[in-house]
Amino acid sequence: MELVGSTLTATYAHPRPTPTNFLPAISTMASSYKNRFPHYSLTHSLSLPWRPSTYYKVAAITPTLAPFSKSSQGLTQSKMLPFVSNRTALFTRYTPDDWYRSNLTNYKESETSRHSAERLRVDTSRMIQDKDQQTRKTQMDTTKNLGERVNDIVFWKSELNHEIDEMIGETNALTDMKKRLERALAETEGPLQVAQECLLHREKRMGIDLVHDDVEKQLLTEVDVIRSCQERMKRHLDKAIAQLASDRAAQHELEKDLSDKQAAHRIDDKCHHLRNTSDGISYYRGVERVDATISVPESWAKFTDDNILRSQSERAASSKLRDDIENLLVVTANEMWNQFNRVNVAFTNRISETADAKNKIQTHLAKTLQEIFQTEMTIAAIRKAIRDKGPPLKVAHTRLDERTRRPNVELCRDSTQLRLVNEVHEIDDTIQNLQQRLRDAEDTLQMLVHTKSNLEHDLAVKANSLFIDQEKCMGMRKTFPNTLRLVGYT
Repeated sequence: MELVGSTLTATYAHPRPTPTNFLPAISTMASSYKNRFPHYSLTHSLSLPWRPSTYYKVAAITPTLAPFSKSSQGLTQSKMLPFVSNRTALFTRYTPDDWYRSNLTNYKESETSRHSAERLRVDTSRMIQDKDQQTRKTQMDTTKNLGERVNDIVFWKSELNHEIDEMIGETNALTDMKKRLERALAETEGPLQVAQECLLHREKRMGIDLVHDDVEKQLLTEVDVIRSCQERMKRHLDKAIAQLASDRAAQHELEKDLSDKQAAHRIDDKCHHLRNTSDGISYYRGVERVDATISVPESWAKFTDDNILRSQSERAASSKLRDDIENLLVVTANEMWNQFNRVNVAFTNRISETADAKNKIQTHLAKTLQEIFQTEMTIAAIRKAIRDKGPPLKVAHTRLDERTRRPNVELCRDSTQLRLVNEVHEIDDTIQNLQQRLRDAEDTLQMLVHTKSNLEHDLAVKANSLFIDQEKCMGMRKTFPNTLRLVGYT
């Protein structure tokens, strides 16, 4: 701002030239403005009422007459003229011209002093007006800058509040997703325990049924699938915990920045509404020399913008993690359900095969029992037949023995004798054949009994396997959690 007036070129700002033939001062006018401004600073006295005596000291010099000549300085008091009235005209100090010139000089000096004082008053009034305008304009500019600063703070406060609300919502959503993941992870313990108990129960199968069948393969696969799902869930749970920590750290920075913005807004808003007539204004000497600032507008805005960008980045990462967890829950639930169904299908097929084998064994066992019964009947018939051959053989032997007692020539090898001998041989052969057949029948009976024993044992094994698979294993697998529980919903 260009100041009106130029006080540096005013006449009173330069020393006046000493007039020629200047006589010693006989009044106080010449010394009244010898020191126009005080040497000390005026800052501390601006609040004092306006008094010229405060800034200008009135000279109190009593004019004295100089000695007439230097030679008179050496005269004693007795040699000097005691009274002026005793002087003669020859001893007059000034001439009338000197008197008139002195008066004219005083008049001119008075007029010059008055002109200088008038210029001083005019320039001072102009300077006061200019400085007052400059002060008001500077204060208006400062007030405007404070208003703009308050608006900037309000803008960034709204941005911070919006981002904090978004971050709180995202943190709550991720917390809920984390709880769902924890519930889903806890739900997998039940199916895992069921699968392991099924494997443990199936270890109690006996004999030939202790086979590494498709059911056992599918159960082992189910255990691996559930453990794989648990590992993935645990990894995502760790990620969720770390992401929540990052979200809370970003939220803390936003809240801290918002708290600073609120404090700055209160201070700047108070400064913006301060006026010259406001209460509480005062002097604070040297405060303008204290520079406690640690940022510039660019770094100030960048600091908040970086906090918001960091929060937005964390929110994006948190949202992506939530989507990943949601997809993981769906995928793991489908994998466990599909494997659960495959195990159940394998169990159903195995139970059907075992039941069919059991039925066939029962059929064979019934036939074997029937055959044993018939074999025993055959053995009994053979034994009866052997016993029945005893009397005919006795009769034949008795006849032959009796015929040996025929006298002399009567001992004839007639046809009867030959027939009796043949009869004995035939009966002996018949008995031998029947005994051989009896031994064969008894061997067959032993074989049938052994087969019966094997069938009964196998039937017990099949019944045990069927009980384990159908009652114990399939009974436990009826409690498998549904899909909603597997994805974390209660």
